[in-house]
Amino acid sequence: MPVETLVWVGDRPGHVRMIEQTMLPTRFEELDVRDVPGMVDAIYRLAVRGAPAIGVAAAYGMLLGVQDLEGLSGLEMMATTREVADTLAKARPTAVNLFWALDRMVKRAQSELDGGADGDAIRDALFDEAHSIFSEDQHTCEALGRHGAKLISEGGTYLTHCNAGALATANTGTALSPFYEAQRQGKKIAVFADETRPLLQGARLTAWELMQSGIDVTLITDNMAGRVMFEGKIDAVFVGSDRIARNGDVCNKIGTYSVAVLAKEHGVPFYAVAPLSTFDRKITSGDDIPIEERPPEEITAGFGRQTAPDGVKVYNPAFDITPAHLVTGIVTEVGLIENPTQESVEAVMREAGIELI
Repeated sequence: MPVETLVWVGDRPGHVRMIEQTMLPTRFEELDVRDVPGMVDAIYRLAVRGAPAIGVAAAYGMLLGVQDLEGLSGLEMMATTREVADTLAKARPTAVNLFWALDRMVKRAQSELDGGADGDAIRDALFDEAHSIFSEDQHTCEALGRHGAKLISEGGTYLTHCNAGALATANTGTALSPFYEAQRQGKKIAVFADETRPLLQGARLTAWELMQSGIDVTLITDNMAGRVMFEGKIDAVFVGSDRIARNGDVCNKIGTYSVAVLAKEHGVPFYAVAPLSTFDRKITSGDDIPIEERPPEEITAGFGRQTAPDGVKVYNPAFDITPAHLVTGIVTEVGLIENPTQESVEAVMREAGIELI
């Protein structure tokens, strides 16, 4: 495992320790988060980011909100649980794992309440559920790596956009996990990493992370992706996802759609790698996915240096939608969904025991 992105420290009371990703790659710092407002802040300002990691952070954020409560009735603890979940849900609007984790925690609390549990027992159950989410993400990343590595050839060169590695999960990542598994299998590969404007997650995080693991990585600007494909340097594209619709439309970091269009034009396979928890059962197509818009200063004064004139209008969506017809396949923890459609996606979800809404 290249890095340990976030962990729960101690028992009760405990806190969350995470890599302060806004400081990378020039400084490696860890951030201790001890309360719910601190977790909301960490998620919003991208101290922790990546859909699976956000899900784990949200679950642990729930624990921060209830761990000191003792002697409450079941109804009182349930009310507090919902209140904490509502607060954490406001941190970011697009990453479905945030809401998936919060919903799972609330449902666990409700199940305990329905069984007659008091407040202390509900709190105990929430600790169990949050640690299960963390553990399951670790196993999911390993499964994504195993399935994705089947698509990676000895001597191959691959392109990735943004960061969907260990820094985005509780283990080796989503889109980068197949690279780590291929490396473990002894395959020699190379990776081109888009810098990923405007916050440079590819330059700051992916390049740093792959270098830490000894994988051959070359950094390029976002607008070079077409050129390296034209030159025949890319065998396939691997990206992560923050939300996937039931028809296979993939929501990921802004610029992913452009990469998919270029890949289609050049005959390069385009794969999204994501756990089934990233699929939003409530959304039929990507048209229904809310797109977070970030502050204009991320573009006009990125990293504290002004690069645009005062008063210029800015449009800064954090994500875009790649239509399913541009997606060669979606790698999940249960296998590859080739040429995804609503029918094939729903079939996989049913087979995995996921209830369709």
